[in-house]
Amino acid sequence: MGSLRKRASLLGLAAGLGLAATIGASFSAAPAAAQAEPNPLRGTGLPVPRFVSLKSDDVNVRRGPGGAYDVAFTFVRASLPVEIIQEFDNWRKIRDSEGSEGWVFASLLSGERTAIVAPWEPEGQFAARRTAGGGAPIVAYLQPRVVANVEQCTGSWCLVTGEGFVGWIEQKRLWGVYPEERFEE
Repeated sequence: MGSLRKRASLLGLAAGLGLAATIGASFSAAPAAAQAEPNPLRGTGLPVPRFVSLKSDDVNVRRGPGGAYDVAFTFVRASLPVEIIQEFDNWRKIRDSEGSEGWVFASLLSGERTAIVAPWEPEGQFAARRTAGGGAPIVAYLQPRVVANVEQCTGSWCLVTGEGFVGWIEQKRLWGVYPEERFEE
């Protein structure tokens, strides 16, 4: 791999000096048919970044995309939201609500959308309402770091569910959905 990096940097240097034809001639181009086929090492082809959740408890997060890499840390709770920020083969580089990053095997992730209520707030409570909108009746108060299932988002409000609550909460109060993101499950 090191020689490939060196060749690539030499090619870039040569192009900057107007020598690309001389050095570039030593590289062979892949056949047109091979260039048109998708590369299986690029992952799913789904948008990156995107939010998903952990499928199970005890998810090892590794320092690189493979079982031979050291475990950086372990999640011990299913359903936590994580953001996929890169894909490589069957591995996904993820980021959690605290900003920690690492690689997990794709089968340990679920497409189910979940979110954490205001993990950046040390204390407080956030109103979940019967319908989307600040004037709707309050049906529950949620503490910071509560994990909820996200059923849909309007771009400013999200319908969340969990043990003992169903309600709409301001989208900006959640980690696990993007600002102004809209979807229905």
